[in-house]
Amino acid sequence: MINSAEIMNTGRRGGRGRKKGGSFGPGGYCVCTKCGKKVPHKKSVECTTLKCPECGNTMIREELLESRK
Repeated sequence: MINSAEIMNTGRRGGRGRKKGGSFGPGGYCVCTKCGKKVPHKKSVECTTLKCPECGNTMIREELLESRK
């Protein structure tokens, strides 16, 4: 029998959602892919909602940038 905790931990198709349930945690940096400027990541603020203070480009999480290499 399936308990309610198992149902809540997965989506309808058994996955863990769009981000695969992963998280990079509260630390780390947001990085501009255009000029390379780094700013500290703030808890509960997605890097993609930030604009680079140097050039205005959208920033991404440093770990995502490294995984693309």
